[in-house]
Amino acid sequence: MINNLLRRGLPALALAALPFLASTPRPPPTRCPRRRPPTAYIPVQSAAGAPAAAGVRAPLPLFEAIDQLPIATEHREGYKRDLYKHWNKGLIASDGCDTRREVILSEAVEAPQVAAGCKLTGGSWRSPYANLIVTDAGRLDVDHFVPLAEVFDSEQTPWSAARREAYANDQNSPDTLIAVSAASNRSKSDKDPAEWLPSDGSYHCTYAATWVGTKLRWVLAADDAEVQALLGLAEDCPTTTVAYETAL
Repeated sequence: MINNLLRRGLPALALAALPFLASTPRPPPTRCPRRRPPTAYIPVQSAAGAPAAAGVRAPLPLFEAIDQLPIATEHREGYKRDLYKHWNKGLIASDGCDTRREVILSEAVEAPQVAAGCKLTGGSWRSPYANLIVTDAGRLDVDHFVPLAEVFDSEQTPWSAARREAYANDQNSPDTLIAVSAASNRSKSDKDPAEWLPSDGSYHCTYAATWVGTKLRWVLAADDAEVQALLGLAEDCPTTTVAYETAL
């Protein structure tokens, strides 16, 4: 079963033999292929506990997608990270890997070895925020593309515990979770695009589209400064589109 996850990684890149972080030439500013879940989309539970309707939306130009974001003032009061239970057992409960490790396995450029307890050795990954190659799984974080604190800020009505757990472990979208270098993840922290952008400018169009798509998928609001920052990015991304599958 683990091999099924490994086969969803990106194409192989040439790497040195020892773990390191190294800058690589920037690729063209196109969206990188991401993993797709091995199972059909499973709708999350609504706050009332019943399955909610879901559907794939046709790709939208980035400007149009931004216009669909609900606008609301953020509300941080009462936020605690443990409101969003993670990591759970992942897509394959029997593989011994939690959601975090499943994401890391699925995004490997070169597959690591997997020992008992889902201990990972070897392998390589491309961290897109800074366009780095990482050759040590211990130097990776799995980032919630829209950070948990930002999700709390952006919930239009308080979510149920089940819905928050569904977001925090969402592998039914290729975009909600992403393996990146620990350094870039901690630089980003809980900032939105008005406060932080990846250091690799060639990734900005993809970053904006993924941010907007994730917010639309989970029906999350955006504040005025965030929207203005996204619109500014969209001016430089005329061919960028946003595709998402609703989780409500």
